[in-house]
Amino acid sequence: MFSRALLRTVNPLRISIRAQSTNALSKTALPFTYSPSGPSAVKYTNQHEWLAAHSDGTAFLGITKYAADALGDATYVELPEKETQLEAGEAYGSVESVKSASEVYQPVSGEIMEANNNLESQPQLINTDPLGDGWIARIKIAEPDSLESQEGLLSLEQYERSLKEDE
Repeated sequence: MFSRALLRTVNPLRISIRAQSTNALSKTALPFTYSPSGPSAVKYTNQHEWLAAHSDGTAFLGITKYAADALGDATYVELPEKETQLEAGEAYGSVESVKSASEVYQPVSGEIMEANNNLESQPQLINTDPLGDGWIARIKIAEPDSLESQEGLLSLEQYERSLKEDE
C-alpha cells in the first residue's frame, strides 16, 4: 500500500509521533463496539491495513496509525460500493492526502456491506482516529473460520515487530 520510499521520507517529527502512537483498535468506536464483547480478532497487514472481525462474520477495515502518519493530512477518501464482492488483495478504495494518494486493499475475501460515509465530509478522521471512527468499510467475510490461518494477516505484536524491523 505504501512504498518504502514514501515511508522513509517522513520527517523526524512524524517518526517520533508514530513511535509514541499505538496501532491498537480504539475501544470506543464502532469497529470495537459493534459486538457487545468487542471483535473476536483484530489483524493487520504488511501494507498497513487492519481488520476487526466479529463473531457474526462481519469485519471492519481501515488503515493503521502508521499509514495515516505516513500519508499526512487526508483530503479525500474513495469509498467502496455496497454489495461489491472482492477477493483478498483487491483494491477497495483509496486515500488521498496533501502528500500522495494510495490504494487500500482488501485483506480477506468478502462483500462490502457498508462504507463509512462520514469520511466523505470528514476525511481527516483517517488521521485523527484511523483505528476507530476513521474505519473505511464494513464487510461480510467470505470464510470467517479461516481467518486465523489466512496468509498475510498479522497479530498486533507481529505488526509492531515488522515496523521495528523496517526502521
